Amino acid sequence: MRDPASSSLPAAERTVFFVSDGTGITAETFGHSVLTQFELRFKQIRLPFIDTLEKAYDAVRRINESCVQDGKRPIVFSTLVKADLSAVVRRSSGMHMDLIHTFVEPLEQELGIKSSHTIGRSHNIADSDEYKNRIEAINFSLAHDDGQSDKNLALADVILVGVSRSGKTPTSLYLAMQYGIKAANYPLIPEDFQRGKLPGTLAQYKNKIFGLSIAPERLAEVRNERRPGSKYAALENCRYEINEAETMMRREGIRWMSSTTKSIEEIAATILQEIRLERHSY
Repeated sequence: MRDPASSSLPAAERTVFFVSDGTGITAETFGHSVLTQFELRFKQIRLPFIDTLEKAYDAVRRINESCVQDGKRPIVFSTLVKADLSAVVRRSSGMHMDLIHTFVEPLEQELGIKSSHTIGRSHNIADSDEYKNRIEAINFSLAHDDGQSDKNLALADVILVGVSRSGKTPTSLYLAMQYGIKAANYPLIPEDFQRGKLPGTLAQYKNKIFGLSIAPERLAEVRNERRPGSKYAALENCRYEINEAETMMRREGIRWMSSTTKSIEEIAATILQEIRLERHSY
């Protein structure tokens, strides 16, 4: 019987395996999207580069051991392309969610052609224009992080503004790495609030600007991890900066959102929609 004191915790814990003949990122991304719909705790194990029968049988062993240990069959998200490897893993004691079997095979029937069944095809883009665009975007975002440079801002797809530690840098890099978007970011500082204006170099690019805000309480937590006990991290100062930043963005007609409860993926998707940016890479 469960301890009544633990009644506030999720009702159960299950083990989840992400099995792939590549990095496992696709299986994990898909799995996370599904698992977040359930209020349970999941122990997550990635099994990448399962590209031989020996490795497939070892994966089966680990899945079966987990089943015995937990007393419940694990959930297995698989993106194994080779039919012989997939067949081995499917004989394990797990509950299988096979992306190739579920999506590729029905598409083959609908389209009337066979898929390439190429391992890691979606990541095999080292020589492609998309890959080069992504590298250029990453370099651009790093060079224009935190207002380091105002050169070539005309090349920016989006310019993020907001107070320090509101999520600008990780969002910029995510947009660059995932979509090949050239994103610059500028911190709004007390001098900007005293002038009541955006940094001068940004005025001509207002159509590219998107603002990020954050709850003062959360901002204080984040800043205290960086500079504990400082004025920079004080709740009163965080409230002042957030209020001034939001007031400025409203006055300047800048689109903005709060990053407090949003994931990087959600923030990026909103920016792409609001700025009407084309997703350059996939």
